[in-house]
Amino acid sequence: MITREQCLDLLHGLQEPLSGKDLVELQWIRDIMVKPGQVALTIILAPDGASDSIRDGLTAQIKSKLVSSGATDVHVRIRIASEQEMAAAGLGHRNAGPVSQGQSTQSSGQSAPQGHGAGLEQLSPLLSPSSKVAFIGVASGKGGVGKSTVTVNLAVALARQGKKVGVIDADIYGFSVPDMMGIEDRPIIQDEQVIPIERFGVKVMSMGFFVEDNSPIVWRGPMLGKMLRNFFQEVNWGELDVVLIDLPPGTGDIALDIHQMIPQTKEIIVTTPHSTAAFVAARAGAMAITTKHEIIGVVENMAYLECGACGDKQYVFGRGGGGKLAESLHTSLLAQIPLGAPENHPSEPDFSPSVYRESHPIGQLYNELAQRLIDNGVIS
Repeated sequence: MITREQCLDLLHGLQEPLSGKDLVELQWIRDIMVKPGQVALTIILAPDGASDSIRDGLTAQIKSKLVSSGATDVHVRIRIASEQEMAAAGLGHRNAGPVSQGQSTQSSGQSAPQGHGAGLEQLSPLLSPSSKVAFIGVASGKGGVGKSTVTVNLAVALARQGKKVGVIDADIYGFSVPDMMGIEDRPIIQDEQVIPIERFGVKVMSMGFFVEDNSPIVWRGPMLGKMLRNFFQEVNWGELDVVLIDLPPGTGDIALDIHQMIPQTKEIIVTTPHSTAAFVAARAGAMAITTKHEIIGVVENMAYLECGACGDKQYVFGRGGGGKLAESLHTSLLAQIPLGAPENHPSEPDFSPSVYRESHPIGQLYNELAQRLIDNGVIS
């Protein structure tokens, strides 16, 4: 199977139409996803160099190079460079001209944030253009489908695979990650930076660390957005391979703020098999598409209940919701996680209410999900 690195090697020499600079060296070939026989990637072009003829010609060149090296299905997305990306590439300010189909604008007349972290690269190494950290948002259309459970268990499974993992509990009104992972400590400050709590090999930051006695959060959106930025600006994350972001359910202001802060995030959509839950989850998927986030796939949680005595599967919430959602979003059904509970006891030193042991059948499913993301090139 062709690798991400091989894709970049093959595409060396493709030029940005206006400056003649190498697109690979500009880092304007992004979001490379590799599956057996399939390659998907994003090309960034300057506004003045993105005519239909240029798009079509560049797409044809890319497909020809990759197909000749074994890929049977190549999908090329093209988007317009932001002003920040133009400046970083040394191309300066250019007149963007009329807005073409698929190009978004804001009411202020400025282009929507497209680059790394909407300017936050100056505040956090994680958001630097040179950073190789993968950001994966875990989203859902509604609460109660197990989004946070999927987040923490996938994070632990990735750590078991040897990856350096961070988790941002961005579900600020409904923070639950510290409790789910059995974290009782609070972060400390060293050299004027917050040190995240590490548990099961995963570094964690959550609003729950700064709230006393499970008090409700009564802040408005701007204050919450500031707190999220502090999770990057004032936290010493150290070296990471991947950051999982437990996104708020739905498509409200906080979720949109996160989409704009970290535009390079790829997303996993969590649903239950129930048709209504999948219908609502499709809105979260539509938001990811609208904000130019790549959807990695769908995880169907509470897919079935397995009888402990006979092994029969009982589909207590119906069947097919995850598959239909994946089909509607043109993505893959990554995993079907059954109903269950970790076999942990509070007296054990590594007790956690929601993290499955590696030997547990459900823990093994999360390990398979983690390995699938690694094999597909989502996490390097």
